[in-house]
Amino acid sequence: MEFALFFTRNDQTVANCLELFEQFKSTGVRHFGFKDVGVDKTTLQALADAIDKAGATSYMEVVSGSPEACIRSAEIAPELGVHRLLGGTQVEEIGAVLAGTRTAYYPAPGRPVGHPVQLEGSLQAIVDDCKRFMDLGCAGVDLLAFRASQAVPLELVAAAREVVRPGGLVVSGSIGTPARVQAIREAGADLFTVGNAVLDCTYVAGNSSSVEQAQAMLCESRGL
Repeated sequence: MEFALFFTRNDQTVANCLELFEQFKSTGVRHFGFKDVGVDKTTLQALADAIDKAGATSYMEVVSGSPEACIRSAEIAPELGVHRLLGGTQVEEIGAVLAGTRTAYYPAPGRPVGHPVQLEGSLQAIVDDCKRFMDLGCAGVDLLAFRASQAVPLELVAAAREVVRPGGLVVSGSIGTPARVQAIREAGADLFTVGNAVLDCTYVAGNSSSVEQAQAMLCESRGL
């Protein structure tokens, strides 16, 4: 399992995302991301370019509230050259926007609501969404397992694993402890996203720097 370090707090891209990338680009982390809110498009472009230049994989996660805003974010992703777009539920529309671009799409199963985002929907409804997304040709799903209000998070990850293609199960949101990282790895996640826990140095107890926090998380994600 891999992890993507997001330069975000409280579901928004942080203003110093470019400086943070410079700190983390040599840590061994090869996946970096940001949200579609919090900073302007010029900053997002500079960050996406820096990630690309470093040979890493870039992610943008859609957290905009309205369907129209989600579509606009999807239109921006290929303009930025983002490798993977996470989130959103307008699967057919966003898929059409991304067709013919290098941006792979990982929509959010269930009903993401609010900000910070919570996930509504039963386990079966969310799994049914995962199946539908695979049938539509999506690269994977962006599962907000620990934000679920009507399903047990780890049961949700394990059930999604049964229907999502290999390499396509991304788990996002509230994964800030070694125990949770180990649990989703054992449940079958391919990649998870983290922001606050690394940037705020809360993943490992003590006085570890954010870089050391990221390195510890990288080891745990790989079961080392």
